[in-house]
Formats: sequence, C-alpha cells, structure tokens
Amino acid sequence: MMRITRRETFNAAHRLFRPDWDDQKNLEVFGKCSNPKWHGHNYTLYVTVEGDVDPSTGFVLNLKTLSQIIDKHVTDKLDHRNINLEVDFMKDKLASTENLAIGIWEQLEGHVLGLGARLYCVKLIETENNYVEYYGPTK
Repeated sequence: MMRITRRETFNAAHRLFRPDWDDQKNLEVFGKCSNPKWHGHNYTLYVTVEGDVDPSTGFVLNLKTLSQIIDKHVTDKLDHRNINLEVDFMKDKLASTENLAIGIWEQLEGHVLGLGARLYCVKLIETENNYVEYYGPTK
C-alpha cells in the first residue's frame, strides 16, 4: 500500500451566511466572513490517493492523470469563481471550507476509483492558519 499526493491551487470568492438568518445572526456566527460584498482566498488543495504500486509502471496512479482529473472536476470549476453563485457542486450548501472539501471529495472519488486507486484525503488550505482534512464519509 502506497499513498501519493498531488498539490493544486485555485482562487475563489465566497460568503459564509445562511439566508434563513438575519444579518446580525450571520455576523455573530460567521464574523467578517459574512460580508455581503464577498471575500476571497488563495486556496491550496492536496489530494492524496492510495493503492498498490503497479509493477509495470511503478506508479500507484500517474500523477499527470490525477492532475488532469483534479483540473477537470475541481479547479476548472472553482478557479476565479464565486463558490456561492457559480459552483454547481456547492449549490444550496454553506460555502465553508469543510463543505468545500466534502464537495471536492465527491467530485473526485468515482474518478479515482475508476483508475484503480482509492481517495485517501482531501486537504484544503484556506489561509496560512486555517485548513481542513477530509478522509471521506464515516462508514
């Protein structure tokens, strides 16, 4: 069993708010991240997959192929977008880093499995001080 990781970056805007709450409650819970004029981040994404090393290639999964999957299904949909308004897999979800990591996992899992590996972790860095790691749904 081996794990490999690919790093990608993207820039995106979002707002943390619940439309069923008034502005005051959103401000109390989400602070400046509830700003109605949005705010953005330079995200760093680490996608880790695991599997056996293929003796014919020496790879768990070709990292170029993994990068292409991430680009097509994640970064192309997120880069320079408004997560709340423009990202189909985040529709009707609170645009927290936690929910975004879950959404990214859901976008990638089937594609990685189809290539004979397993998604192990989605690590999403929002700021130099804040990041999440998602290891998939509880089984």
